[in-house]
Amino acid sequence: MKTVCPILTAIGIILMATMPCTMAKRTLVPHSQNMEFISTGDSTTNTATTDTSRLPQFDENAVTLRGFNKRVSDNYETFFVQNNTRFPISGITVTLRYTDTSGTLLHERTLHVPCDLQPEQSRQVSVNSFDRQHLFYYYLSGKPRKSATPFQVSARLMGYDIHIRRPDKQ
Repeated sequence: MKTVCPILTAIGIILMATMPCTMAKRTLVPHSQNMEFISTGDSTTNTATTDTSRLPQFDENAVTLRGFNKRVSDNYETFFVQNNTRFPISGITVTLRYTDTSGTLLHERTLHVPCDLQPEQSRQVSVNSFDRQHLFYYYLSGKPRKSATPFQVSARLMGYDIHIRRPDKQ
C-alpha cells in the first residue's frame, strides 16, 4: 500500500504537466446591442456606457389609476390601471396611502404591480390587501353587515416599466 501511493502521485503529476492548458487562452467577449464599449488603450479594460438621452422622462400622467374596490371580506384590493404613454408597459410602482374617514393615517405601502399594457389600454389588477384581519372596507364599496371601519385610499405613481421588445422579423 505504501508503494502504490507514491506511484499514483507520480502519475498524476506527469499527467498534469503534459496536459495542454486551454483555460488560460480562453477569453470571454461580451456581446451587447445596447452598450458601446470604449477602448481606453488597455485591451483588458472596457467601459460600458449607455445613452440615456433617448429615454422618456417620468410623467405623473403616464398611468391613470381608478376604480378602487375592497370589501371587508376581500383578501385582495382591485383597481384599474390605464397606460397613457405611447409605449407598452410591463408594470407600475405605486404608493398606496390608507386613511380613515377623518384623514388619520392607517397604513402606507409602496408596491410593484405587474401589468402588461399596450398604449391606451386599461386593465383591472389585484393586489394583496393590507387588511389581513378583515376589519376595514373601502368607503365606496358599500357598508357591510358586520361591524367594520371604512377607509379612504390615495395612490401616487412612483414609476412604470417601459417594455422594450425585439421587433419581429418577417
